[in-house]
Amino acid sequence: MQHFALIGVAGYVAPRHLRAIKETGNRLIAAMDPTDSVGVLDTYFPEAAFFVEFERFDRHLEKFRQKGQNLHYVSICSPNYLHDAHIRFGLRQGADVICEKPLVLNPWNAEALQRNEQETGHKVFTILQLRLHPVIKALKQQVAVQTTGKKYDIDLTYITARGAWYFASWKGELPKSGGIATNIGIHFFDMLIWIFGSVQKSEVHQHSHDRAAGYLELEQARVRWFLSIDEKTLPTTVQERGGRTFRSIRIDGQELEFSEGFTDLHTESYKGILDGQGFGLRDAAPSIALVHEIREAEVRGLSGEYHPLAALPQAKHPFK
Repeated sequence: MQHFALIGVAGYVAPRHLRAIKETGNRLIAAMDPTDSVGVLDTYFPEAAFFVEFERFDRHLEKFRQKGQNLHYVSICSPNYLHDAHIRFGLRQGADVICEKPLVLNPWNAEALQRNEQETGHKVFTILQLRLHPVIKALKQQVAVQTTGKKYDIDLTYITARGAWYFASWKGELPKSGGIATNIGIHFFDMLIWIFGSVQKSEVHQHSHDRAAGYLELEQARVRWFLSIDEKTLPTTVQERGGRTFRSIRIDGQELEFSEGFTDLHTESYKGILDGQGFGLRDAAPSIALVHEIREAEVRGLSGEYHPLAALPQAKHPFK
């Protein structure tokens, strides 16, 4: 049994990590979050120590080690801009680290963490769960055997509606979240690069508070992409049934059906990490570099190969 600590346990994604720790037969010894709405712990680890102050959390882990017990992993579900600091904390604890995506916001943060790995002898892992989805794995195998030099034409659409709260939280602040492309798009960009090869060209047609759109040319694909948190950009059929999320990948005009099979991917990610097969800094680096480039790029407007949904009217920022 491995001992875990978790930072950011009140966050949206934390229950997936708690479930993964539980389902892999391990133990959460301590959790920390400045927000105390953490009743979810009762479902998984009611005996875990909980702290709202980082200093007390740190002290508890120190006492744990002084008793001759090992902390094996620190899981990180904190806001994006805190990831690199919390990763360094975990490494200094003498533990390996499992961090939610985006692993870090900038390429140089990832480079610094590689040095921290070397200094501590411990590893940093991230959650790239789409790489574990059966449909995505099958697509990668299909593309890998393609020998004709073909470039696929792809439309990527991901819409996950969010309310006004989003813009009042850290997620709505570009320096803290990295913006829409980073916060909700990075795992799709990782998946595309993993399957279709490195980025040869990138254009940004939109990048605002509630959406981003652009064009990528990869070694084996041309990609028009659109990401949004505005519910008005959802397809009418989704809105009529009360849906809040729409994800679509069309490859050469054919829909890739992968709407199911997401439930257990965090647990599968943990299994891989515990077996020594997890995704690390080098795996995450290409998508980190891409979203940083998107964040810094000039917004071209609706020109060139833009995604059709980029032409939809844009909502005003709710607090501006």
